[in-house]
Amino acid sequence: MKRTELERRERELRKAEKKKIQPGEKEAMSVGDYIDALFGMFRYDTDEIFNASDDENILELLENMKMEHPEKQWDVIIRKAVNKTKVEQKDKAYDALRHLAGISVATA
Repeated sequence: MKRTELERRERELRKAEKKKIQPGEKEAMSVGDYIDALFGMFRYDTDEIFNASDDENILELLENMKMEHPEKQWDVIIRKAVNKTKVEQKDKAYDALRHLAGISVATA
């Protein structure tokens, strides 16, 4: 067998092992999964998101997000979920969600 073929098989095995989930281990949600889940929990109209600052389910989701993803992705998840609603008062909802999650202001 050629060396390139062996290397390809080794790469495929490493990929397969990364994707395996150990018995009893919970599969982590991706960034996109968190964006979709957060978006699905929002109650909003064209102007604002109503439950951005006081929903316990949203708080629980944000806490899970903080445990599973690095800090640099938290703002991205929240901002993209808020932007997906297309409400006019995005900044108000974004600030309320950051405050609810206990996330400090991001410096860019």
